[in-house]
Amino acid sequence: MSTTPVENELDSSLFTATVTSLTHSFGDNTRRKIYFYLRDNPGATAAELGRHCQVHANVVRHHLERLTEGGYVTFDNVRKTTVGRPAKGYRVIDDSVVMDGSMRRDALLVALLEMALERLGPDASEAMAHDVGVEYGRTLGAAVTPTDSSRSVKTAMASIAGLLTAHGFAARAEEHDSEQSVVSENCPFGSAATHHPVLCAVDRGLIAGMLEGLGAKRTSVTLTSRARGDDTCRVTA
Repeated sequence: MSTTPVENELDSSLFTATVTSLTHSFGDNTRRKIYFYLRDNPGATAAELGRHCQVHANVVRHHLERLTEGGYVTFDNVRKTTVGRPAKGYRVIDDSVVMDGSMRRDALLVALLEMALERLGPDASEAMAHDVGVEYGRTLGAAVTPTDSSRSVKTAMASIAGLLTAHGFAARAEEHDSEQSVVSENCPFGSAATHHPVLCAVDRGLIAGMLEGLGAKRTSVTLTSRARGDDTCRVTA
């Protein structure tokens, strides 16, 4: 039975909003660790959270910003014994609201995303996921102050690995022969990507867009992903 044009022609803004909401929620493992630690240890600083999660404090600060923007976490200034600005002590705003409310909301968003992907079909879904990634990647790349008028691919990919890590991908840059790759150890989309591997096209578009935004000499990329049966989640330029 064929679907009607109305079912297939879902607004791309709905897809974009859903992906953005999922990325800002609790799908990231480090973000969950931060939240649960703060629930048990109110007043913890970014440095303390970094030690607990075994990541750099700057990565923790990124996740704290997302949690704060979502209304899950707030902070108080903590008086320091040394000279300098007060540190920020973070705490959960209302753990019962977050656990009972936002988790149901995120489950609804996942259901919405999955229905959108099913109705669009694999080809349209992958094309849209790629376009979402490219658009967001261009914005991220353009926001980085360039050191050269045109970056080498190697330099750009190193910057991209850092940007992706700050966004929850736990990424690193690798070089093999003349190819430059970014390998991601964590997927912010979690199990949604496993069920719908077309979401991996977001990663491909994201890095292509960042290469463009950074002014790299080459912007075409290829992708492998665990969700599609490959050994690693790797984007190569």
